[in-house]
Amino acid sequence: MADNHDGGDTSLPDLGDAIDSVTFGQILEMDDSEDDREFSKSIVFGFFEQAEETFEKMDEALKGKNLEELSRLGHFLKGSSATLGLTKVKDSCEKIQRYGKKENEDGSPETDEALCLSRIKDTLKTVKAEYTEAETALKTFFGP
Repeated sequence: MADNHDGGDTSLPDLGDAIDSVTFGQILEMDDSEDDREFSKSIVFGFFEQAEETFEKMDEALKGKNLEELSRLGHFLKGSSATLGLTKVKDSCEKIQRYGKKENEDGSPETDEALCLSRIKDTLKTVKAEYTEAETALKTFFGP
């Protein structure tokens, strides 16, 4: 089955594999026009601020070995990144959420808190890199 974007294929940017273009396209559809991207731009740039604040809170929670807070923050960022189509960020945040709940990636219980914290530390590095990749693509799309 072919993708059908009602002829809007030219307006859907190729943002690489960091961003799901169909999901992101739904955000763009809320703009007044292709020439006026103020609405979607405000959502995206608001997300940037939110994500960076959340990463700071995650760093602090990691230092404090606060698994519950890490799980909560992972859940929070998972939702907002999913809304924009940032699939890699969403998937990594889901891992952080699970590890914070003392679960393995598949949801099975994991009693070793040190292992969970170690996994969160590694996943946090990964998600920050994925976020930077998506941020760069989106800032390029919206321009100066």
